[in-house]
Amino acid sequence: MTNFALNNQLPTFYTVPEAARILRVDAATVYRAIREDAFPAVRVRSRYVVPAQAVAEMANQAAATGGVVDVADIAAQRRMAREVERAGGAW
Repeated sequence: MTNFALNNQLPTFYTVPEAARILRVDAATVYRAIREDAFPAVRVRSRYVVPAQAVAEMANQAAATGGVVDVADIAAQRRMAREVERAGGAW
């Protein structure tokens, strides 16, 4: 796995196995989280790719807060924001 593109920058997307290796978890764990809308991903037909920026932001958030970043909480916040938007911006 090459972490850097030809121009020495991070890739825009990781494959699920690449993201899993970076996060030190099993790829099945990432796939399950994606299907449960608890992990950011882009679906292209039957394949998923993970935004490299999302992985970096999770790491930065954990480092900045010194705490645990729970992707399920992030997903719940995203779902809540979508519901608020669907409801016209107010509850």
